[in-house]
Amino acid sequence: MIEQSSDALTPPRDRPSLVRTFIAYPEFGPFVLLIAMLVVFTAINPAFLSLINVGNALTFTVELGLIALAMTLLMTAGEFDLSVGSVFGFAPVVMWTLFNADVLPLPLAFLTGIAVALAIGLFNGLFVTRLAIPSFLVTLGTLLVIRGTALWLTAGFPQRTWDAEEQWLAQLLVGDFYIGDLRVFMSLIWFVVLALALHYVLTRTRFGNWIQATGGNPNAARNRGVPIARVKVILFMLSAAMAAFAGIVSSIRVSAANPNAGTGYELEVIAMVVIGGTVLNGGRGTILGTLLGVLILRLMRNGIVLIGVPGLAYNIFIGAIILAMMALHAGLERRHNTGV
Repeated sequence: MIEQSSDALTPPRDRPSLVRTFIAYPEFGPFVLLIAMLVVFTAINPAFLSLINVGNALTFTVELGLIALAMTLLMTAGEFDLSVGSVFGFAPVVMWTLFNADVLPLPLAFLTGIAVALAIGLFNGLFVTRLAIPSFLVTLGTLLVIRGTALWLTAGFPQRTWDAEEQWLAQLLVGDFYIGDLRVFMSLIWFVVLALALHYVLTRTRFGNWIQATGGNPNAARNRGVPIARVKVILFMLSAAMAAFAGIVSSIRVSAANPNAGTGYELEVIAMVVIGGTVLNGGRGTILGTLLGVLILRLMRNGIVLIGVPGLAYNIFIGAIILAMMALHAGLERRHNTGV
């Protein structure tokens, strides 16, 4: 009589299928939602996917997208920055005030605007890490201070930027060219380059591992020698600098530096990042998911107008999408942890 080993009697473990593996990715939900949205909007109004409309939509997408890229890294580290909308409006005001008053040439005024933003980010980061005050409260305070300073400096009036149309820096940042009938702005190229760079940093570098460890388990990360405070300060500075860069790009495109520009952007950016699959309390973030979240919200704003829905209903759609994505991410996370 032949005895069968216990290994032979043990049923083989099911390997996860390719579909199940794909569904487990945090980008799966946003990807499906984006495809469904494109199909629905195009079916109702075929002009939605016209080259002219796509070009216009991408132009507006870039500016919020730049802020969302940096916010992804900051939220992965377990922090928030509510001051990005104010920095978006303040940095261009500083830049164009210096240029229009003939204090500095445009390139130096640009660097000054970025430097001011870096100083704001440094202040936020040191305040959060040294005093152990929640970033929500710290950046809420700086939001009000920065916005108030911008309004005070300008007496509430926009600064003109049209004198810079022929400046090489303006062309480098917001110059345009055509691919067939598709109008492409240089800002889109900057956005793609920065998205690739930050994706590489987050997924392929030691600093990216530090970011995820800082948000996932800060005590364990600290015990392993991760410089948590330094990581957070750097990310706050990056967040402010990207907001400043986005604001400057926007000011050149619309030919005005408005001190009220960027109002409410902080919440929309956080919504983009969360919809994309970045965990709200830190530890896991995805640049690819953020790109999908950016496209979802910006194309939705464009699409609901094209199909005749009142633009004032946009916030209803945002809120519904956030709730749906949170439920989906929670369900996928639960299945992943239980192995079901």
